[in-house]
Amino acid sequence: MLKQFLAVVAGIALGVSVGAAEVELKSDHPDTYTVVKGDTLWDISARFLQKPWLWPEIWQANPQIKNPHWIYPGDQLTLVYVEGRPTLVSSRGEARDGKLSPRARPEPLDGAVTAIPLGEVQPFLTRTRMLSEDEAFSLPYVVAIEENQPLGTQGQLAYVRGLRENPGTAVVIVRPTVVYYDPPEWGTEVYEIAAEPWSSERGRTVAKWWTQSVSLHRSRHRSTDVLGFEVLEIGTGELLRGGDPSTVLLRTSDMEIHRGDLVMPAASLPFDLTFHPHAPKAEPDNMRVVALVPTGPAAHFYMGPHQVVALSRGAQDGVENGQVYALYQPGEVIRDRVMYPDSHDWRTTFSDRKAQVQLPEEYVAHVMVFRTFDRISYGLIMDALKPVSLNNVAHVPD
Repeated sequence: MLKQFLAVVAGIALGVSVGAAEVELKSDHPDTYTVVKGDTLWDISARFLQKPWLWPEIWQANPQIKNPHWIYPGDQLTLVYVEGRPTLVSSRGEARDGKLSPRARPEPLDGAVTAIPLGEVQPFLTRTRMLSEDEAFSLPYVVAIEENQPLGTQGQLAYVRGLRENPGTAVVIVRPTVVYYDPPEWGTEVYEIAAEPWSSERGRTVAKWWTQSVSLHRSRHRSTDVLGFEVLEIGTGELLRGGDPSTVLLRTSDMEIHRGDLVMPAASLPFDLTFHPHAPKAEPDNMRVVALVPTGPAAHFYMGPHQVVALSRGAQDGVENGQVYALYQPGEVIRDRVMYPDSHDWRTTFSDRKAQVQLPEEYVAHVMVFRTFDRISYGLIMDALKPVSLNNVAHVPD
């Protein structure tokens, strides 16, 4: 019965309208596909669709399970047509009256296929945090290392000011990396500043250092707004004795601990790995690429597929994990040298505005959001026609 059903639907047209989205199947799409370890939802969707972010439009989700988009290695996906619409169903379904219906599978989530390759983004899920301006100014900080050493490592004692937790509390040591600023719509320059490594030569508290850094930056770029303070977890510790300063035993350290590094109570970083590729319902205003990650000495000027960028909008702007955006390079403003060939043309003596032409934006790449904070998001570049660069604009994908 199933073979007869598939034979009948095989000749139906490939491109049809599904709901509000136009689903276009690839000309060389398979009729069936067996999921293998290492696949991602984006990879699987791209085998069938010209626009992989339209995955929800063709996947026959199971409404009886918590996350209806779970797929596992070994599952066989079959393309069928339901009322003229292309639909993917899993081999987990059973044929009843000529119809396929998916069912739940008793398998842990950690075996499920993820939307993107987790190996590319793991550090941004477990070690990177985003602080508000108030949090950055008020966090406890390392004021000294035992025996007045300039640097601390695993097994040494660190003395921390501002820590109000009880002895025995697990803490993490974090280091500021980048302050993100919102680029104004009228400018082409991206306002983003990398924090320098902190050292004992600064001779000032954390709060004062941040205040001076932000003040100097704002004096140069008025009208900019702080979106967030990125910090990187570089070590862990345990509070041995309270007081001012408190005594913290450094349990682990990925790099040497400096005076001025910040201290936070250890807490799991909540993140969602069950999202699926989908287009956003609305487009956040003036959403830009504000950083190519990593920043600092290892920073790149351009990025390609499977590299991470920071976007200037977050959860409070409606951005959520799994959303796919199209990145565009803003068009240049050029002089129309056909109509006004000479820069000394008398028609542009007092103003050359009439000779200026704003070129249209050019498509660059697709990016999928995988981690959101209040005002900043991290996205993974999924495919690219051109290199991604700072100040690329994010739009709802076509």
